[in-house]
This record gives sequence, C-alpha cells and structure tokens, in this order.
Amino acid sequence: MSSAGGGGEEALRREYVIGDEIGRGRFGTVRRCYAAATGAPFALKSTPKAPLRELEADPLDLALAEQEPKVHLLVSAASRHVVALHAAFEDADAVHLVLDLCGGGDLFSLVSARGPIPEPEAADLAAQLADALAGCHRRGVAHRDVKPDNLFFDGGGALRLGDFGSAGWFGDGRPMTGLVGTPYYVAPEVVAGREYNEKVDVWSAGVVLYVMLSGTVPFYGATAAEIFEAVLRGNLRFPPRAFAGVSPEAKDLMRRMLCKDVSRRFSAEQVLRHPWIVTRGGSAAVTC
Repeated sequence: MSSAGGGGEEALRREYVIGDEIGRGRFGTVRRCYAAATGAPFALKSTPKAPLRELEADPLDLALAEQEPKVHLLVSAASRHVVALHAAFEDADAVHLVLDLCGGGDLFSLVSARGPIPEPEAADLAAQLADALAGCHRRGVAHRDVKPDNLFFDGGGALRLGDFGSAGWFGDGRPMTGLVGTPYYVAPEVVAGREYNEKVDVWSAGVVLYVMLSGTVPFYGATAAEIFEAVLRGNLRFPPRAFAGVSPEAKDLMRRMLCKDVSRRFSAEQVLRHPWIVTRGGSAAVTC
C-alpha cells in the first residue's frame, strides 16, 4: 500500500485519475478512480478532517476515527469479505482512501428492491458477513456500524464489509465506550451507555439477518428515542406473517445473535459454526 503525508492530494492525482462521484455519506464522498499506470478501477473515499474533530465521541474513539487508514489497513487482510485498502493520502483538509471498487451495489438496495431473501441465499450472505467480522475481531477491531448500507457486492457477487470510519480498537483489552452506530442496528449495551466489546457487531449482524429474512427490522420506533427504547427492551419476536416460511434453525441463530446477555451472545466464530450456516451457508461458512 502506498501513502503520502503533506501534499497528499497532489500525490494522489499523480497516481490516480479521479472520476465521477458514486456515493456520499455522513462524513465524506466516494468517487470512482483509476490507477494512472494500469487503468485499474478503484473507489476513492475522501473524508474532510473537520467533521471528525467535531464528533461528540470518546477521545480514544475520535483518535481512532482520524486514523481510519491504519485501521482499514489492519483489517484489509482479515478476510476476503472486507473491502481492501490499496493506498492512503492525507493533506491538511482531508484523508483520501483508495479502496476496492464494489460495483454490485449494497445489501440495503438489494433488500429494498427484492424484499425478503430466500434462506439459502441469506445464510450464504450471513456467513460472508460473519467471516469478515471474525477476521476483524481477531485483529482487535470492532466495526461498530454493521448495517446493510455498509455491506457491498463486488464484481463477482461476493459480500464485502466496508466503511470503517466508526471502528473501535479493543485489541489491548480496553473496553469500548460511546454511542456509536445506527439506531436500528445498535446493540442494547451501547444504548445503555455501558462499556462493551466486539459482540456489538454480532448483534448488528443479527439485525441484518432478520432484515434479510423478513424485510423488516426487529426493533422499531418512529423516532431514534423510540427505537432505542425498543432495542433496550430487546423483545425479539417473529411475526407469523413475515416469518411464516422461515425455518426454526434460522430463528435459533437470530436468538443467539440478538441475545441481550452479552456473555451468552454468539461470537462471530460461533455464528460460522451454527448448523444453519454450516448446512445452508455454502463455502463462505468454512473460510474462517
């Protein structure tokens, strides 16, 4: 991976041809770019520095957010289902990351267009997500914003976990703190303001699985406050209309992922070994 410090944008433009904007998020923009030497296509994520400094977050988390290139480099080789970082450039105003170009859209768009996903396909996608999370967790990194919008499809149709701007470090045994994530997907211990560990990602992945199988979220509210109240209650239900064709094995896995008791909640490794994943999840279930 190449990198540059001061004058980063100038170095970036020497090595890459920058194309059209293909996405815009809370903290920055994503554009298509091409390697000047080979013409290979990539995605360029540019994040202004000022908004990161203005975040109301724990100082340790804020420092990590500003070091997203280092975090992303750490997890790039964690799993083939993590969006890889190829280069990073930094100037006075922004951080620019050259990433895998995932041209197949994201999981949010897929579920929005198709509705509920058949169990074999959902199991395969859940296995790919669990593989990505297990790899990150082995390296001491928690993603902390797992949701369909951050799950992308590459040109071959494989699922890739991206956007590590909210990631947290727990590799030295330090507990994580701070309300980080997206309301529908955030774990109850995060909402409660307690210290937490990497299993917050498993909770979020459980919500993603629930959404894939039903087209609905398990904990609903009209406002963020109402959603947080529902998450804290953690009253997991499977409405017959939405789950009539969903197997008991799939529901068992969701119960183990969406378990309020963190000590009993599955790890990402345990998700990969669950019978529903092993029997229905395809080859991704055994890559970890």
